[in-house]
Amino acid sequence: MKRGAVLFSALITACAPGIREPTGAADLVLRGGAVYTVDAARPWAEAVAVRGGKIAAVGSDREVEEWIGPRTTVIDLEGRMVLPGFHDSHVHPVTGGIERKECDLNGIGDVEGILAAIRRYVEAHPAAHWVRGGGWELTLFRDGNPHKALLDGVVSDRPVALTAADGHSLWVNSRALSTAGIDRDTPDPPKGRIERDPETGEPSGTLRESAMDLVELPPHSQEEFLAGAREGLRLAAQFGITSLFEASASQEILEAYFVLDLYGELTARVRAAITIDPENPAEEVRAIELRRRLRCGRLRPEAVKIFADGVIEARTAAMVEPYADRAGDRGPEEPDAETLARAAAAFDRAGFQIHVHAIGDRAVRSTLDAFERARAANGPRDARPVLAHIQVIHPDDRPRFRALGAIACFQPFWAYPDAYITELTEPGLGPERSRWIYPIGSVARTGAALAFGSDWSVSSMNPLDGIQVAVTRRDPASSEGPAWLPDERIDLAAALRAATLGGAFAAFQESTTGSLEVGKAADLVVLDRNLFEIPPSEIGRARVLLTLLEGEVVWRDPSFEATTSAYGAQRDAARRRASRSPSGS
Repeated sequence: MKRGAVLFSALITACAPGIREPTGAADLVLRGGAVYTVDAARPWAEAVAVRGGKIAAVGSDREVEEWIGPRTTVIDLEGRMVLPGFHDSHVHPVTGGIERKECDLNGIGDVEGILAAIRRYVEAHPAAHWVRGGGWELTLFRDGNPHKALLDGVVSDRPVALTAADGHSLWVNSRALSTAGIDRDTPDPPKGRIERDPETGEPSGTLRESAMDLVELPPHSQEEFLAGAREGLRLAAQFGITSLFEASASQEILEAYFVLDLYGELTARVRAAITIDPENPAEEVRAIELRRRLRCGRLRPEAVKIFADGVIEARTAAMVEPYADRAGDRGPEEPDAETLARAAAAFDRAGFQIHVHAIGDRAVRSTLDAFERARAANGPRDARPVLAHIQVIHPDDRPRFRALGAIACFQPFWAYPDAYITELTEPGLGPERSRWIYPIGSVARTGAALAFGSDWSVSSMNPLDGIQVAVTRRDPASSEGPAWLPDERIDLAAALRAATLGGAFAAFQESTTGSLEVGKAADLVVLDRNLFEIPPSEIGRARVLLTLLEGEVVWRDPSFEATTSAYGAQRDAARRRASRSPSGS
């Protein structure tokens, strides 16, 4: 067995339940590091002691030394960085995990590559009745509108349905349209759009928002949900994520988490938002029952998810003023403002946290109005409602986040001028509103609570990628050029807080995790470098070497062979020798 495997086998044994040192001794000590605690009272330390899954001490190497007993596992960090475990406050681990096992198009940067990947999948799965998957980028196709003919040229004997990376568009072939009964006479459904050939009126192969539901895909099996959950959780642990907010949970997704928790496989704290239809009064009863039945261990299905609009790229986001390139079109609002307010008040009254997808400035305003009305109807409480994405916030509405106790959940990785921004977003907004895109710095300066999420599989799950963009407002692949909307940058300390303690606050976990303080859970990560000592453009290159959840190893980079020692036994032996010497020294 390799040296590193032996060392970490010892570490896992030392942290295993039931193995405890005498009072005062730690199970594990990390020493000689750059420990950034995200604790305002003591932001920096050198060492951390872990005992019984909790943080027993944080301080200098000398201060923590007293926690080292004969059986304490000690890791010499050699200057590496220790942080609280990351919190992803808006992510889709299960569906993202399922997608990776289907026709996975994520990260492919050209149309020919997309078609080649589809062809390979079709050839490898000749018995699949449907070809399904997703991850294609809207920017690869004119107006974000891929044509069915491209798919027909690859596969025409089976229906194909591929979801866009943002989850708001579906690309289908002619067989899928025929199977779904969609033709030139099919009307656009409420809050959705069937893209059509401008000359013939025939469906072109792209379906937006609720029009996606016209294609009835076969349901996934429980085994597929479990496999997807395992894959998503594996990636989360690899990126140092110890707590996540499942942003759109169906019953099947909740049951997958429940089963994994039952068998001790839930390697992150999961707060889940149950997806509800705000126009259906029966949804409240359903959500209450799911919360009662599936709340357990590390799973907390205590929020609900509401969509207030779509996305700017497809012109389905709700805007205060019309789109610059679509005269009179302000985008659909789903649901309407009155329905949104009524649903928010009902679920707030039932004790749920409200988590709203709001991208356009009209959707953001309607959501803040709904939170305000819920408070007026039900009385003030520690509700912590969340607005996620918030791509465009009207300047008048920025102070309202703090005033209403609403949490601004940004996806910071999106805050640089990629093709989505320059080719699809800015042309629809015009120059004035384009200055309001992802105003992270402006909202932070109001004193509002911030939390960061990845929205994976829409974009990178790695929290360090998002933190880098929040600090630089530049393409993560480049260190050159001016920052985009530089006033909206935040510093590294603020970005780390949003990805740790801010996320813990958004999940009602700040007394348990989110910072490295005595008595909190030993949820922490070890990085290969100190983020405060490298150029901001290199933050995303840092690697997570070790992830601990309640003191248990849930991820270790194979290259991490830290110096581990039975330091306590050596120290005590030295002290005994010294006590027997004539000089006593």
